[in-house]
Order: sequence, then structure tokens, then C-alpha cells
Amino acid sequence: MDASTALPPPFSDPHLTAKGEERAAVRFRALDTLWLNTGTLCNLECRGCYIESSPRNDRLAYLKRDDAARMLDEIARDGHPVRLIGITGGEPFMNPQIDGILEDCLTAGHAVLILTNAMVPMRHHRDALCRLNAAHPGQLTLRVSLDHYDPARHEKERGPRSFAPAMEGLRWLSQHGFAITAAGRTFWDEDESSLRRGYARLFAAERIAIDAADPQALVLFPEMDAGADTPEITTACWQILGKDPGTLMCAHERMLVRRRGAETATLTACTLLPYQSEFDLGPTIASAARLVPLNHPHCSKFCVLGGGSCG
Repeated sequence: MDASTALPPPFSDPHLTAKGEERAAVRFRALDTLWLNTGTLCNLECRGCYIESSPRNDRLAYLKRDDAARMLDEIARDGHPVRLIGITGGEPFMNPQIDGILEDCLTAGHAVLILTNAMVPMRHHRDALCRLNAAHPGQLTLRVSLDHYDPARHEKERGPRSFAPAMEGLRWLSQHGFAITAAGRTFWDEDESSLRRGYARLFAAERIAIDAADPQALVLFPEMDAGADTPEITTACWQILGKDPGTLMCAHERMLVRRRGAETATLTACTLLPYQSEFDLGPTIASAARLVPLNHPHCSKFCVLGGGSCG
């Protein structure tokens, strides 16, 4: 095959696959979950971080309290049926305006889920967390990243001396009556039932109030490797796989990000694609309510085939 007839690379055309088949796309239904990305700076540099958070990566700048407030105003004004506001990063507790962002979301009546490593940055906000949890009972949940129940495996992903501080944070949250969940990974050479039994032993030994058998309480995420081979999703795949496109994140979720140097924060199609310009959907929920072509390996491997959902 000469260059003139070579197939285009996969995931290069928003409408057609490399084989020329019609690419699947997802229609926006309604805003169920709004994610606020507080910035990509993090106290850790994890090996498998899809967003490449680190103490040096500030490609996504700190989200401002006013950015979040603008979204809350639009939700209230237009009656969007938001069930949950998710706070992610980076490490959200490194954002200097995080307490105000949380207060505004909770005061507006929303359930809030914070994704955190529960380490030193969170420790600096313990008083504020206790105050907010007391003022808004039942609205606040913290999901703590714990890649494996074995310290050595966890630290293989998150770096040395990262397990004990995370466990200290989990114990503190549990002892102080916070609603908590945990997030692990499934790429280990271990089946899901074995993973859940291992986490259950750990949580029982540490007296941490998480039911490891509950998939909502212990979320196990599939692999996210944009360089790994994965098939492109065509319109025929919905029927072949028995998959409803309405269950995918981009049907009912959006994420607000502030790119470094940008004048305003904008919305992306989902939490997994913060940097790709083709998934930037503009500054308002109204502008973001549009069709999303599944034109990235994460769409295939994590969402459609992996059944993953950050919410």
C-alpha cells in the first residue's frame, strides 16, 4: 500500500474511524454531574495519573471561586437537574480557594464529592471540613485514592512514603464521621473479588467505615493508557456491545477547567480529556450541551469497553 492509499491513524477523524466507518458520538441528555477541576498541581506525581498531575504541572491553573460561582448561577437560573458536583484535580486541597468553593456548592444545596489523596494538603483544611460537614449534613463525601491495599503496590504507583499518610487521612475522616469512599485500580494481576477482600481486611484492621464489597463505596477503575491498542467505537458498536450511549459520562457530565493563561474557565466533555482542544465545549453549560464524538482511546478503553465512570 503506497502513501496515497494508507489508512489514516486511529482516532484522527471526529466523524470516521481509520477504516472509514461512522464514528459513534454521544448526545448530551442533561447535566447530572458537574466536575470542577481545581488545577493540576498535586503533592504527588503518580505513575498512572491520566492528567499528569505533579508538583510542577500547572497546565490547568487553580480554579477560582468566581469560576465555580458562575456555574452555580447558571445551574440555578436555567434549572439544570444537577445531582452532584465533583471536585477533582490535581489535589483539590492545594487550591487556596477550595474552602470557599466547597462552601458555595454546599450552600447552593448540592451534594459534593471531593477526590483527594487525604495527605498533608487535606490536613491543612481539617477545621474547615469539620465546619462544612456539620453545617451541611449528608451533602459532603470524600473519595480517597488508594491504588492497592498493599503498601508496596500502592507506593509503586504513588511514590515512596505515600501509603501511611493516606491511611492516616482515611482514619481521621472515618473517626470524625465523614462520608467516605475509596478508589482503587484493577490493572494488578488480581481479580476483582480478591481485590475487594484485600481492601476489606485493610479497612477492618484500620477501623475505616468503608464497605469494600459495595462498588459505590470502593470504586475500582480500569486501566487508562492512551497509548494502548483499543478499537475505535462505531455506531454499530452500541448494538453489538448492548451498550446504551446514555450511560456514558459525556451524556450527562461536564468538567470546568481553567487553562493556564486563559481569560475564562471553560467546560470539557468529561474528566478524562482536559487538554484536548477538540473536547473543549465553551464557557457555559448551554454551549457545552452538544454532541461528543468518541474520538479518543479513553472513550473506547475506559468508558465504552471498561465501563468506567468517574462519578
